[in-house]
Amino acid sequence: MAVLPMRLPLLPLDAEQFDRCLAAGDRRQGILLYRPQCPNCTACEPIRLDVQTFAPDRTQRRVLRVGQARLTMRLGRPVVDAERVALYNLHKHARGLDHGEGTVTAADYAGFLAETCVDTFELSYWDGERLVGVAIVDRAAHSLSAVYCCYDPRVAGVSIGVFSVMTQVELCKAWGLRWLYLGFYVAGCRAMRYKGRYGPHQRLVDGRWATRPRAVAA
Repeated sequence: MAVLPMRLPLLPLDAEQFDRCLAAGDRRQGILLYRPQCPNCTACEPIRLDVQTFAPDRTQRRVLRVGQARLTMRLGRPVVDAERVALYNLHKHARGLDHGEGTVTAADYAGFLAETCVDTFELSYWDGERLVGVAIVDRAAHSLSAVYCCYDPRVAGVSIGVFSVMTQVELCKAWGLRWLYLGFYVAGCRAMRYKGRYGPHQRLVDGRWATRPRAVAA
C-alpha cells in the first residue's frame, strides 16, 4: 500500500506556486496536495508530456479525430450532480477500480474532485444530450494537470480516456502551456502503466525529470 502524506496549503496556491509543486511531483486531491513517500518503494513515478515534443501515434491521432467529430466538449467549473456521480460510479465499478470502497456519494465526489486549492476546471463530453465523460483538470502557470477522468465504458467507437488526454494536449497548445501532467506511472500496475503509451514523455526519477520513449506495450 502506498504511503501518501497529505499536505494542506495555508492559502490557495497561485499559478506559479502550483507549477513548482507539480514539478516537484505533487498531485492534488480535493484541497490537499500529496506525493508518494514509501520507505522501500519508488514504483510511483510522476509523468508528464512536453506538448512541444509529444508525438501521438496513429491510434491516438485517430481517436482525437473521431472524438472531435462525434462528441461535444464543454469547458466550465466543476459540477457536482447526480448525473456526474452516477457516471463516476459506473466507470469505477465497470473497470474494477472500486477496491471494495462501495458507492461514492455526491459529498465524496465533491471532496475528491470539485473542492480545490488551485485553479480547476471541468471538461465534460457529450454524445448528443447524453453525458458520457467528465475530466477534472488543474491549471498552473505553464501546465495542465489531468486530475481524473471518468467515462461511460459502454460507449463504443471512441476511447474517451484517450480522447480526453489528447484534448488536454490540444488545450495546452492553444493556451501556450508547455506541460501536461498525467499523474503517476507505475510499471507493474495495469491501471497506471497505460500512461507510458504517450510519448516521448518525462518521468521524475531520483529528483530529476528524465525523458523516456513511448512504451511499445504498456
